Amino acid sequence: MDALRAGLARTRLVALTPALLLAILLPFLTGVPASAPEDAPAVVRPNPNTRAAGLLSRDTLRVSLVATLGRWFPEADGGPSVVVQAFAEEGGIPSIPGPLVRVTEGTVIVATVRNALSGDTLVVRGLQSRPAGAEDTLQVAPGASRTVRFPAGAAGTYFYWATTTDRPQRDREGIDSQLSGAFVVDPPGGPARPDRIFVMGAFSEPLDTARDVWREALVINGRSWPHTERVDLVQGDTAEWRWINANDRPHPMHLHGFYYEILGLGDAMRDTPQPAGALPLVVTHRMPRWTTMRIRFVPHTAGNWVFHCHILFHIESPGLDPVAADSAHRARGAHGMDDMRGLVLGIRVRAGGAGGAALRPGPRQLRLLVQERPRVYGDTSGFGFVLQEGAEPPPDSVAIPGPPIVLTRDEPVHITVVNRLREPTAVHWHGLELESYFDGVAGLSGRDGRVAPPIMPGDSFVVEMQPPRAGTFIYHTHFSDIRQTSRGLYGPLIVLEPGQRRDPATDLVWLHSSNPSMADDSSLFNGRIEGQPPIVLQAGRPHRIRLIGFPVAASRAFALMRGDTLASWRALAKDGADLAPELRTQRPARQMVTVGETYDFEFVPAVGDRLRVELRIPGGRTLIAVPVVVR
Repeated sequence: MDALRAGLARTRLVALTPALLLAILLPFLTGVPASAPEDAPAVVRPNPNTRAAGLLSRDTLRVSLVATLGRWFPEADGGPSVVVQAFAEEGGIPSIPGPLVRVTEGTVIVATVRNALSGDTLVVRGLQSRPAGAEDTLQVAPGASRTVRFPAGAAGTYFYWATTTDRPQRDREGIDSQLSGAFVVDPPGGPARPDRIFVMGAFSEPLDTARDVWREALVINGRSWPHTERVDLVQGDTAEWRWINANDRPHPMHLHGFYYEILGLGDAMRDTPQPAGALPLVVTHRMPRWTTMRIRFVPHTAGNWVFHCHILFHIESPGLDPVAADSAHRARGAHGMDDMRGLVLGIRVRAGGAGGAALRPGPRQLRLLVQERPRVYGDTSGFGFVLQEGAEPPPDSVAIPGPPIVLTRDEPVHITVVNRLREPTAVHWHGLELESYFDGVAGLSGRDGRVAPPIMPGDSFVVEMQPPRAGTFIYHTHFSDIRQTSRGLYGPLIVLEPGQRRDPATDLVWLHSSNPSMADDSSLFNGRIEGQPPIVLQAGRPHRIRLIGFPVAASRAFALMRGDTLASWRALAKDGADLAPELRTQRPARQMVTVGETYDFEFVPAVGDRLRVELRIPGGRTLIAVPVVVR
């Protein structure tokens, strides 16, 4: 699993000079920090993107950037570090991400770039007017400076970036991987409300190629969790954020506790505003590599929350010192919050506005057991949820995925989670709007000194909730995420409208997940990789199909085939939120689903339909095909 985790966390080897490799490895080989030479590079600081660079005079911004070497501490100050190339303002301290270039429409930018990197030609892209179909290239020889002048162009969220290794965008993960910065153009008069800008970066390099051990830093504004910023918000206020994925990995971004609205989507060169209602509300949105998005949400419930990438390798990164991190992880028993490392942003919401609905008395009572069964995946045991109904189930009974938990909108419920594993766990109610204390991030969820603990072996935790909307959600572990998720701790959570009853014959869950082997094509459909029983549909009756993606990392496409062509279905919901009427359209029955997403569709089979369900690699071959019988 360690080799696999490292392999999926990076994409390719990074060329290192012998001197740089020695500087990186010396602290690990000797156990003490390497002595710093007199000309040691400056310490790189994280950039919160709250101050624009340059000097504005009337309608012209003059900004001077310097590319230089710096020692970067992506975790704690004084913690593990690495020497990388970074941008600074002339006369200033290098930062990751690079200095923020932010202007209003109509501004002319005069940008000077100096290359202070000895022996490396700097190739800069993105210092140009927006939108643009292609990136202008500015080549700066070692010791030289170049100046460009251009109008800022159209309002939007963009970025600039550079390389010294002649690698394309998608290959930068080494010494030049942090040469990126935000470029934001505001409409005339400035932004409608104050916003924040977050740039995601990735650094990766081999530490021990013989054992396939890698060190990496996955960062937001230059820091990796738990050292990322804690954003303070007030309950009921509107938050607007700009996110820039300035690295070569996709990131499905998941917000705990609230839905967010996507206001704009783009990349380094273009930005497309999204009219109100053009896209559904989401709790998870996949950002492809080298893309941008602008979002808005209202934190209606006070407490501690997180916004994070849902690829589990990106929130359990090995860090720059994977050996020490693994030892500390084992020593503290994988404590929930400390267990995470990487692309996680903390949010603190202070009480201030109208809160969520109060939990009414007399709630429904459920009992959810977390159990283990040996040899589910070869020699590896499986973890699973069991919803106790009646007599106590056998201690080794598990269901993978977990059984559907069916709740009713606005009906209060208490769920007692009983941990029968030999290790701690926690359960997150993915997509549900509930009180922070019950959200499931052990050591963080809660407020005012009341923080949820991990559920220790043999112990239990009572979750109180009152779902405010009907839809398709997920319950899953949020503790030792890779290990416990890959072994089976996830399941569908279905909330119905009052008075509804679920008919499993016409209300179907199709769930994509993965297993501990994590081979390249490892995918499960409803917990199986083969031997799928036929799906039975009833001719002429509407069926609600609930698609859920919960693998460790990969996105997959569900397709409902009629012979050799796609059938069609009607879109109903995304992430548990009903679509606007104009989006509830008939469309080809194919949907890409990434980690942490749910989709609902309606399909009416006809008499004589010859159907099958396929689970596919994006743009590629079919991994699993399940026959469909229409009666």
